[in-house]
Amino acid sequence: MSVAEEGSDLRQQVEDYRRIVLQYEALDEVIDGLLASHGGDAEAMSMDELERYRELARQRDDLFNEIRMLEQTLLHDESGE
Repeated sequence: MSVAEEGSDLRQQVEDYRRIVLQYEALDEVIDGLLASHGGDAEAMSMDELERYRELARQRDDLFNEIRMLEQTLLHDESGE
């Protein structure tokens, strides 16, 4: 792989990282709003709301895992290993 290709690949990874972080933050705001609308108590939610809350939390967890994996990849690339 040429230096230009490596630089392009790194830029793409950084762009992916930023996109996923923004998705994570947006989803976190939705979850915070849902919780706030119930006084911070998930037990006060209806069954449908609770199901939605759990699905949103699962999606947020998935994004968090993607963030961590990309961080490890970027840190590994940065160290030159």
